[in-house]
Amino acid sequence: MTSERDVFELSGPVHLTSVNWNCPHHQRSVAASLVQGAYVLERDRQLNRQGPEACAPPWWESFNFKVIRKLVDDVDFSIFGAVYEFNPCASIKDSLDTKAPRFVIVFRGTVKKKESVSRDIQLDLHFIRNGLHRTSRFFIAMQAVRNLVAAFGHQNVWVAGHSLGAAMATLAGKNMAKEGRNLKAFLFNPPFVAAPIERIKDKKVKQGIRIASSFITAGLTLAVKGPHHRSNSFAMLSSWVPCLFVNKADDICSAYIGYFEHRKKMEEIGAGNVGKLATQNSVKDLFLSSFGMESESLHLLPSANLTVNSTPAPDFKHAHGIHQWWSSDLRLESIVYLYD
Repeated sequence: MTSERDVFELSGPVHLTSVNWNCPHHQRSVAASLVQGAYVLERDRQLNRQGPEACAPPWWESFNFKVIRKLVDDVDFSIFGAVYEFNPCASIKDSLDTKAPRFVIVFRGTVKKKESVSRDIQLDLHFIRNGLHRTSRFFIAMQAVRNLVAAFGHQNVWVAGHSLGAAMATLAGKNMAKEGRNLKAFLFNPPFVAAPIERIKDKKVKQGIRIASSFITAGLTLAVKGPHHRSNSFAMLSSWVPCLFVNKADDICSAYIGYFEHRKKMEEIGAGNVGKLATQNSVKDLFLSSFGMESESLHLLPSANLTVNSTPAPDFKHAHGIHQWWSSDLRLESIVYLYD
């Protein structure tokens, strides 16, 4: 007998029997399920599950999507993403479909199986070194995004990713935004390389560390780039508002909470200019810049719709997992941060 949990694991949110595309919670659940579809596609490949034995199709078919392309890494030939096309039945087309995407491009995160883990970890290291944009996997991903946008317009394309895949979606979204084409983006547990300050319980200590860090970063920016420096890249990105989904208990992404909250706090204490200068730069990028090496950390985002999951997580795997984002009983708080 198949239990409800078995069905849930095979096909995503069983509670979502009808999608209201005007509902942000439904959009989040579907986007997360489509990302999970990319994970299961790779697992099917590794286990040679084909035809009726394949486990991936329910993750998109239940939402009236079809896979029109699998994104395959040119090094280990693993499936790292997919391009979906929305294909609703004529009988169910109505006003609820007006905000449905025509295409969704998704990227999975690291898979800890021997068939793909080596390449995935290599990509993780490229991300940490701000070198993800130089990898062949990202080139394949970016070409897929550009081709769809060129053919159908950026208004008809969503991007989504989890963990390493969220980093790839962020980079793709940034590249398009710099060209004036803002994609709707769903970034689940996007990695933010930083000390785990969110773990500090004392709010005053945590705030003090952030304020000191901002002044240090702002001071280094002035020293390295000069007093009249302005980040043209940051200004170009300001109108792009990606949807970030982070878990408070996940050290890989939780620093985004402080990143955006602190900028507002700096304004409140009369140090808004320092906060703005610090939020546009990172110490690592400044260090590399002082040696003539250009670098731009992915976490430097002017604007975002930040959703924080405060639901207690039993362990790190749960806090960082994609599965949490299609659950119907989450403690979520969403705040839109706009840069001006």
